[in-house]
Amino acid sequence: MIKVVFLATPEIAVKSLEYLANKDDIDVQAIVTMPDRPAGRGCKIQEPPVKIAAKNHDIKFLQTPSISKAPEMIEELKSMQPDFFVTFAFGQLLSQEVLDIPKFCTINLHASLLPKYRGANPIQWCIINGDKETGITTMKTVKKMDAGDICQTDKIQISENMTVPELVQAISEKSPELIYDTLKKIYNGELTSIAQNEDEVTFAPKFTKEDGQIDFNLTAVEFHNKVRGLQPWPNAYLCRDGKNIQILETNLSDMPLNNAKQGEILCINKDGLTVACKDRAILIKTVKPESKGKMCTCDFANGKRLKKGDIL
Repeated sequence: MIKVVFLATPEIAVKSLEYLANKDDIDVQAIVTMPDRPAGRGCKIQEPPVKIAAKNHDIKFLQTPSISKAPEMIEELKSMQPDFFVTFAFGQLLSQEVLDIPKFCTINLHASLLPKYRGANPIQWCIINGDKETGITTMKTVKKMDAGDICQTDKIQISENMTVPELVQAISEKSPELIYDTLKKIYNGELTSIAQNEDEVTFAPKFTKEDGQIDFNLTAVEFHNKVRGLQPWPNAYLCRDGKNIQILETNLSDMPLNNAKQGEILCINKDGLTVACKDRAILIKTVKPESKGKMCTCDFANGKRLKKGDIL
């Protein structure tokens, strides 16, 4: 029986926890997750998705904003004598004392093909950069961020219109088997990890609200990639009349520009607004104006009395 402590917080990690919990040769001794926090418009206190899953499987749960600063929790984890820690979108840096607790090592599931996109937002950045392929990596965790030796990888194709939530779903579904296979092979002495090539390292830094602002000086592909890659936060947005308009859905368009200015509306119909970018047209299908709900862009245009030839 392989003894595992699972460290994670968001929904993307739930399938992996449940998969391990249902395996006869895996003993999930406990989960460690972030504290309950207020969320939503009503700021109601909500439990982390991984905690909810743990409770459904009668798995012990521990919560802390910083495991490395929780000596009593560290001692409790040591007493469990786990074979592995498994981290997946945990959101905390682990001290060497914590990393030294498992008999074998701490395995992290990272949502990219390392050494590409080390850091907090690998899923978003691969879409923004227009990559056609990404994947997941299991790695041995070290103190340096996402720099540990690679255990195994699995590739995922990125389609032209794939959004962050869709890629998150794909990663969530692929991760459980890779984590399990990695644990089994290390436990049985069947896996040799490989050092990352430092010459190929790229990073995926966190976003600010300001990173969501876009304009039509971008190429249509750059515009489209930012719209699908900045979901669900900060979301791509345009500034018009002092207010922000979130751009939620776009498609590339083959409509000719005919010397149109950047930002000029080329067409308004039931599909939305076709607008000139730097090199070609973009179809804006769905928007969310400030203080309003999500709507079809043609309805937005009608409400603002926009017409062909206007600059958006």
